Amino acid sequence: MTPPKTVERTPGQRISRLAARVVIGTSIVGLVAMWIYAFGFASKESINKIGDQSWTKRAEGICKQAVAERLALADLRQISDAGANALNDRADLVDQATDTLEKAIVAISSVSPSDAKGQAIVPLWIADYKQLIKDRREYAALLRTGVNEPFSESMFEGLPISEKISTFAADNRMTSCKVPMDLSI
Repeated sequence: MTPPKTVERTPGQRISRLAARVVIGTSIVGLVAMWIYAFGFASKESINKIGDQSWTKRAEGICKQAVAERLALADLRQISDAGANALNDRADLVDQATDTLEKAIVAISSVSPSDAKGQAIVPLWIADYKQLIKDRREYAALLRTGVNEPFSESMFEGLPISEKISTFAADNRMTSCKVPMDLSI
């Protein structure tokens, strides 16, 4: 039996092999360190979370009332029963539903949160909601012209504004303050 043949590596091959091992090892150590930091040391609090819990509870109550008002507006007629004024009727419903949102946002914005973070970011959320209300008003006007297109909302940094609004509401446990999905169908 012949002994296995050993391959002699040149000094350049040994260095490049060692460099590859160092790069792979460093990468593995870096990934492990990143996950240890992420699971053990990184902040778990949402960037949108404000400290004034009484403000968020008040806002949730106001939004819950607006949800009930919008549910009372539901039009469950079949499309075949809607008649010739279907788009105008739909525009009226969109405006009435938007009125509930607008009334809620006015009531919510009448009181500022007591914490500094809330005072900084709640006005931004309210401004986003006002833009959504404007978008809904424009959609109702479009329906009245006889154009039956899907609702299109403003975008912010590539995301629909409703995503931003609803994320803030969810992060602060104000689920009733999420954007209603009444125009998404």
